Amino acid sequence: MNVIRFSDLCAQGKAQGQRVFIRADLNVPQNEAGAITEDTRIRASVPCIRMALDAGAAVMVTSHLGRPTEGVLTPEDSLAPVAERLTELLGRPVPLVRDWTDGVQVEPGQVVLLENCRCNKGEKKNDEVLSRKLAALCDIYVNDAFGTAHRAEATTYGIAQFAPIASAGPLLAAELDALQKALAQPKRPLVAIVAGSKVSTKLTILQALASKVDQLIVGGGIANTFMLAQGLPIGKSLAEPDLVDQAKAVIAAMKQRGAEVPIPTDVVTAKEFKADAPAAVKKSADVAPDDLILDIGPQTAELLASQLKAAGTIVWNGPVGVFEMASFENGTKTIAKAIAGSSAFSIAGGGDTLAAIAKYGIEKDVGYISTGGGAFLEVLEGKTLPAFEILAKRSAEA
Repeated sequence: MNVIRFSDLCAQGKAQGQRVFIRADLNVPQNEAGAITEDTRIRASVPCIRMALDAGAAVMVTSHLGRPTEGVLTPEDSLAPVAERLTELLGRPVPLVRDWTDGVQVEPGQVVLLENCRCNKGEKKNDEVLSRKLAALCDIYVNDAFGTAHRAEATTYGIAQFAPIASAGPLLAAELDALQKALAQPKRPLVAIVAGSKVSTKLTILQALASKVDQLIVGGGIANTFMLAQGLPIGKSLAEPDLVDQAKAVIAAMKQRGAEVPIPTDVVTAKEFKADAPAAVKKSADVAPDDLILDIGPQTAELLASQLKAAGTIVWNGPVGVFEMASFENGTKTIAKAIAGSSAFSIAGGGDTLAAIAKYGIEKDVGYISTGGGAFLEVLEGKTLPAFEILAKRSAEA
């Protein structure tokens, strides 16, 4: 997919003296007092902002924060704490501008933060009147917010339709490159790990991947449903018996292509869902009626680890057990270490997956860590994200 890259525009001197509008993802968690508790997304936005400033542009940045009511700005929804943090990270003042849709005062070499864009009426519905007003604010539009790339809103889609130039920022471009490398032109074998509590939330992903991957590793409640589909007992474990037929269809589709869905041969069980519950390793066929399956067993974990080490490309979404509890973390830990030790190109996404990566300290060993949860999942489903679609269209017209 071809898009105009903001880095290329800067290298060509095309951003100098221009009004640059950056849609970032600064939606960070805050405590009850309004203090930022985790600033990864803010730090991730800094390279694009610096790139624009170094190119001599007049820089406007905006983002959503929380779930505000359109047309209403409350102190809880304000980007004021984000402006403070950006000021610290950039080492220069970052004024916060309210009521900005009708015009923004900013000079080349300066940066301003535009208040929560979802407080503007028409933002979420991608209102054309609002989109045209936003496009009039800038000479170059930059989308650097992959986490919102699956939404067609005024600051993610509409403005890109009408701005003189619409481009992808470094974060968005990196996501696009990594996803294409993993899914469009993968080095084989391509192994996908899809785990989570419910098949229903990831059924379309499983179905889409069944036609692409060489191995589809399932974990968590999803694996329990697949075990049911193979006639194995799962006790009182989390599962969706009404989706057994769909699980069988995924297994059959994989088998037809000479690919496979490895079903756990052993599991770790407990009688209660508690961190201090006694854990027992059992053969999959020996799960008792009152057992809860809370992790894959060591034999299964080692088998999957050897397959991951031999992979050419790995896509990872979801831990394979209750890794937050020490007794039930071995499966996820073993898989994480195998991915870290594999020569495969790996891409990982989803909140629980990122938490596992952080817990086992393998950030530097994963090829690419995706910043967008919902957007990452929609790409795995085979969907074309609205933000990519409009940027590709504008690139083709240029």
